[in-house]
Amino acid sequence: MRAIVVSSPGGPEQMTWTEVPTPEPGPGEVLIRVAAAGVNRADLLQRQGHYPPPPGASDILGLECSGVVESVGPGVTIPTPGGPVVALLPGGGYAEYVLAAATCCVTPPAGVDLVTAGGLMEAAATVVSNFDTARLDPSETVLIHGGAGGVGSFAIQYAHALGCRVLATAGTPDKRDYCRGLGADVVLDYHDAWWDEVRAATDGRGADVILDVLGAGALEHNLNCLAPDGRLIIIGTQKGNRGTLDIGRLLARRGTIIATGLRGRPPAQKAAICHAVATRLWPLYEGGDITPPATTLIPLADAARAHELLESGASHGKIVLVA
Repeated sequence: MRAIVVSSPGGPEQMTWTEVPTPEPGPGEVLIRVAAAGVNRADLLQRQGHYPPPPGASDILGLECSGVVESVGPGVTIPTPGGPVVALLPGGGYAEYVLAAATCCVTPPAGVDLVTAGGLMEAAATVVSNFDTARLDPSETVLIHGGAGGVGSFAIQYAHALGCRVLATAGTPDKRDYCRGLGADVVLDYHDAWWDEVRAATDGRGADVILDVLGAGALEHNLNCLAPDGRLIIIGTQKGNRGTLDIGRLLARRGTIIATGLRGRPPAQKAAICHAVATRLWPLYEGGDITPPATTLIPLADAARAHELLESGASHGKIVLVA
């Protein structure tokens, strides 16, 4: 088979489309003939040498895919060969074939084509697992950073569908319009003093839950606009890894800071998250409460161009590689 291989850590120019061995499914695994693979910021970090795959995982990029089951390993009864699936992966998605745990494969939502479905799982699993951890209540206000991105696009719609008041940040007028179209009640320019605008939009109270992809560079400002008993969920470090925390301010707000990752979770946790996606979130797609994000399709062999586009910040929604 052919796959995208990173010859050495660095820029997109290190990515080549080349022949590699086709894997064989072991116990509990399925081999998927890839139709499409989503592109995520974690892929950029791995390409740069900052985010190695978990032990035993493929070193090929790609944390999600859609496709058709080619074969199954010992002990697998579901899914079955020939069936369409969407899979959450520890790696390997940028290839013509990929191995996945059977427990992390689900049927795509009805009415969503297989290629579009290739970019749904990582964002859906990230958002549902983190909102569950934060105990997000429909009566609450949630702030979503990077609202026009793959995770943000889904988070806005999901929080809106739950009945929450949704605030979001985005960097350009067209991206802010996009967020409003997804259901955000208030959209802020992250180049401005958005933390003051969050407090103004909430009558000084702040956001109950903040979904943050920025990391250290936004830590102080997130704390400044966190509501009493609020929960800050950090899922990315686009603005740095190290910051200073005013613990006194956190104590005064009775606040909680949660930092989570998805890729390295134990298999049982990932299986439970995938089950939650299929049973709780796919019906929202099927009922029209949530729609797939704006999707940019790029041939899998041109994955380097997809990375360049994501790094440029010029895209919104999801970038999907088509096999």
